[in-house]
Amino acid sequence: MNWLDICALEDINALGSRIINGPKGDIAIFRTSDDEVFALDDRCPHKGGPLSQGLIYGKRVACPLHNWQIDLETGQAQAPDVGCAHQHSARVENGRVLLALRDAS
Repeated sequence: MNWLDICALEDINALGSRIINGPKGDIAIFRTSDDEVFALDDRCPHKGGPLSQGLIYGKRVACPLHNWQIDLETGQAQAPDVGCAHQHSARVENGRVLLALRDAS
């Protein structure tokens, strides 16, 4: 797997996100309060709301449009809602945020 160097971890605020242009649309990279990073397509599975503008708590993000709760590790909407935002592999190595893109098929 080829990892892309995106930015320094400190370039993303804790409980914040950063958007990059992926091959099939925008990808939001989220940073938790524990300095973990997760990456999802920047579209809520409900109505396509920008997840990057949602509130992050624990390992979830709340969609800013209708408050759907999306798990950052899997992209799955939390019950009773149903749907999934495409997840991308992300990690922190030597203080740098790395992202591996994979096919959304």
